[in-house]
Amino acid sequence: MNTKKTWRVAVLPGDGIGPEVIAQATRAIDALVASDPELSIDYETFEWPSHAWHEKHGESAPADYLQRLEKFDAILLGALGDPGPSDDPDRYLLSDAVSLSPLLEIRKGFDQWCCERPCRPMAGAPQYLADPRANDIDMLVIRENSEGEYVNQGGRLAVGTENEIATQVALFTHRATDRIIRHAFEQARVRAAERAAEGRERSFGRDEKASQVCMITKRNAQRFWGDMWTDMFAEIAKDYPDVATHHELVDAACMKFVSHPWAFDVVVASNLFGDILTDLAAVLNGGMGVSPSSNVNPSDRTCPPMFEPTHGSAPDIAGKNLAGPTAMLLTTAMMLEWMGVEDPAADRAGKRLREVVAADLAEHGRERRGTIETGDAIVDVL
Repeated sequence: MNTKKTWRVAVLPGDGIGPEVIAQATRAIDALVASDPELSIDYETFEWPSHAWHEKHGESAPADYLQRLEKFDAILLGALGDPGPSDDPDRYLLSDAVSLSPLLEIRKGFDQWCCERPCRPMAGAPQYLADPRANDIDMLVIRENSEGEYVNQGGRLAVGTENEIATQVALFTHRATDRIIRHAFEQARVRAAERAAEGRERSFGRDEKASQVCMITKRNAQRFWGDMWTDMFAEIAKDYPDVATHHELVDAACMKFVSHPWAFDVVVASNLFGDILTDLAAVLNGGMGVSPSSNVNPSDRTCPPMFEPTHGSAPDIAGKNLAGPTAMLLTTAMMLEWMGVEDPAADRAGKRLREVVAADLAEHGRERRGTIETGDAIVDVL
């Protein structure tokens, strides 16, 4: 009996350089499928959400687009938010709130409550810290993706007058806080086991434990949610006595990400603070051009996750064959490894793609190459 699973992937190229880097990702998927008869992936590419679709139809995506995406196992996104070159006076310009709204709608629509961004610099990637210890950065930043500062509750009164008032409410729940903190501890254990298997153990805290979770708040200024996170973190930590714990205020964490980021292991933060820290971690990783990202529901694999590189649409270089596809390819590897939890062939493919991209970056990372040229080199090896 043939039990091979066929994964269905919705490919959303989006705006700017998105279609260019996505094209290299689907080429890599095709090459991986062709090289392994046990791997089966069926993907469908959509024109939405995008600026171009909005210009034609007055909306970023069809009204039923979430229902259409729900039928897929995973979503692979290029980039959103493309005002066109800034020197083009006739560009079709949308506000960030409009052009990026599908990101929040997809994350909330499929309860992708966890954003994960790994930070482990690879040879050939730009290195912005002079300290040689920066080569030993191995960090996972986990961002709460469903609530917090991004619930979009609030409003504006007396708009445009000197009496204008704007409110922006942040919302934190016990349920969402519990699941994101527990997931951070679980990931800390997984990472410790992986390091042990590779012979690169690390130690944290006075007890020299094999892993650590650092929680980020601003509890000195935002007392109520900060205290709730602190209390819950301490209680949940009792279930993970093998994992060291730490707490940083977000401003101090930003400083320490720069001064000694190698001291961090797993970092868990609220939606806003996680948004900021994941971008900072991406720079430590070598920049947006080499940093992958995922939005997942770890507690329900029937909810399609979304995988997207950390970079934006870079409209000023769009269509010029200048965009580096490395982040998009590593993001594709993350997607394959997510599939690999259920499918050994997908797991092999994800690891294979990651290894090939890393080797290519180590050899050619300092060179200026076109998008297609880089894609050609990856596909040739695959």
